[in-house]
Amino acid sequence: MALNLQPKRNLEQSWLIRCLSAFLLFGQILLHFLRGKTYYRKILEHTVTAGPASLPPVLLVSGFAGMIFTIQTARELVRFGAVDSVGGAFALAFCRELAPILTASIIAGQVGSAFAAELGAMRVTEQIDALYMLRTDPIDYLVLPRVIACCLMLPVMMIFAVVTGIIGGAFAAAQFYQVVPEIFLESVRTFLLPSDIFIILLKGIIFGMIVSVNGCSWGLTTQGGAKEVGESATTAVVTTWVAIFIMDFILALLLFEKPLL
Repeated sequence: MALNLQPKRNLEQSWLIRCLSAFLLFGQILLHFLRGKTYYRKILEHTVTAGPASLPPVLLVSGFAGMIFTIQTARELVRFGAVDSVGGAFALAFCRELAPILTASIIAGQVGSAFAAELGAMRVTEQIDALYMLRTDPIDYLVLPRVIACCLMLPVMMIFAVVTGIIGGAFAAAQFYQVVPEIFLESVRTFLLPSDIFIILLKGIIFGMIVSVNGCSWGLTTQGGAKEVGESATTAVVTTWVAIFIMDFILALLLFEKPLL
């Protein structure tokens, strides 16, 4: 019996088109941002969503991730008599890579999916068409405030994640391997350069752009009903995770392949 592959092909084509629409939306956002028309009240509203409202899961995950990473790393370093380097290994791997990715992934799951669901529901209920009737540009009113809020708050959230992870790592090293917190923190300070802080903030801005643009794009291109709204929210999170890892790989090649000048 022959299988009908047409629905699968249509689904793949739709996914590709909607991914390409995210790039087009990014260009529109830049143009509207340079034009300077901004709804500050909407920015403040979404800043709370992307910041304080998302802080508890970020802190919880970062703290436990820092302890887990320290336990796994310290076990091997203690075996080779390199206890003083536990904090350095933590700084190189957790602070540079793991904390930014974990934070962006949590924000993508909590905030990016909410953006996709909200805008998707507005699209299928024709509320976005109503904005056009009121001569209000949806990019200015709905998308740009969300993008600005995420780009502002993700760097801040990443700093909170790094600090919480360091505290968790120092606690785990002291409790399970008798590494004095002063030694752990001094090792972190030695290996974690000021340029690394700048890179963490840069990743926050880039990842914030990816989370917000992708979530808004999948929401604005939703067609159908409630089922399609849920699918858009879920797919937005998955595609955002993929884009974050790809971008992090590119940044790692550009920033860490050779020593910084």
